[in-house]
Amino acid sequence: MNTLTRLGAVLAATSILVVAGCAATPEAAPSAAPEITTVRLGYFPNLTHAPGLIATQKGFFKSELKAINLTLTPTAFNAGPDVVTALFADSLDCSYIGPNPAINAYAQSEGAAVRIVSGSTSGGAALVVRDGVNTAADLKGLTIATPQLGNTQDVAARNWLSEQGLATDVEGGGDVSIKPQSNSDGLAAFSAGEIDGAWVPEPWVSSYVAAGAHVLQNEADLWDGGQFVTTVILCRTDFIDQHPDAVTALLKGHLAALDLIASDPEGSQAAVNLALAGLTGSSIDPKVLASAWKNMTFTADPLSATLVTSAEHAVSVGLLEQDKIDAAGGLPGTLYSLDLLNALLAERGEAAVN
Repeated sequence: MNTLTRLGAVLAATSILVVAGCAATPEAAPSAAPEITTVRLGYFPNLTHAPGLIATQKGFFKSELKAINLTLTPTAFNAGPDVVTALFADSLDCSYIGPNPAINAYAQSEGAAVRIVSGSTSGGAALVVRDGVNTAADLKGLTIATPQLGNTQDVAARNWLSEQGLATDVEGGGDVSIKPQSNSDGLAAFSAGEIDGAWVPEPWVSSYVAAGAHVLQNEADLWDGGQFVTTVILCRTDFIDQHPDAVTALLKGHLAALDLIASDPEGSQAAVNLALAGLTGSSIDPKVLASAWKNMTFTADPLSATLVTSAEHAVSVGLLEQDKIDAAGGLPGTLYSLDLLNALLAERGEAAVN
């Protein structure tokens, strides 16, 4: 086809579209949100995700979603980067997740793909090490695990080691070798003498201690007031926009779990243990669980200031590019979408969070 012929075809097609557009009365309505029958929710088999485990185990999510004719499809993950992959692939709607993967997802999508809709947990993470390791200097030449490269505990470990004058790199080299691996694999490696410790969330901190480790650095001691964001609820932006009723139902179930934790700690721990047994095939010694529980605070407050600090740590250790944060609109920027949560808190007579 020569140039004139090709131009004529384009003009003809354009004319048809213009005529069709003029003839269309009334104007076509904007496309409706896609219908859904279930909400796909992620969480981890960690105590730091206790509200999600409880709301699933006790049926809080199920009852709230049933009221709007939806069901729940829960999926367990090991660490945040895998969740981000699922969110980007549109195979997950919302998830409990650590702050650093949430920041990464926000930055990678230039501020478009995800929003934090609620806080969940503060605290509950530590560096645990074998006997004979009593100072940061003792770690030189040793190997520790983290749940996954770039996850919240991985960033915390690398930042703390850097502050102690100990270098790390993503290939496992440096003064201290970091080998990201699933929490269960890390614990097995520690028990076999293959690694010397790990920076992990609960219940794995307590599990390592039960296996002979001791806490070298409680992460809470590094933050003012001991409060720092460990877990938030992250949703796809388009899911929030298209299905606010579904997100509201999830948040109602989440708040019900927080209420149970506040009013019945023992019952909450029992519910988490049942959930963990179903996910991992084993439960936690109730005494160990009770001890670990004291290291965490469960709250809908997203503790946004500490998330910004976590982002700064990720930048400083080379796991996040400042340019990408800036391109996304900065932090906190539009990472947070708390209107639905604050509406529920107002109904309960509670103060808004930000």
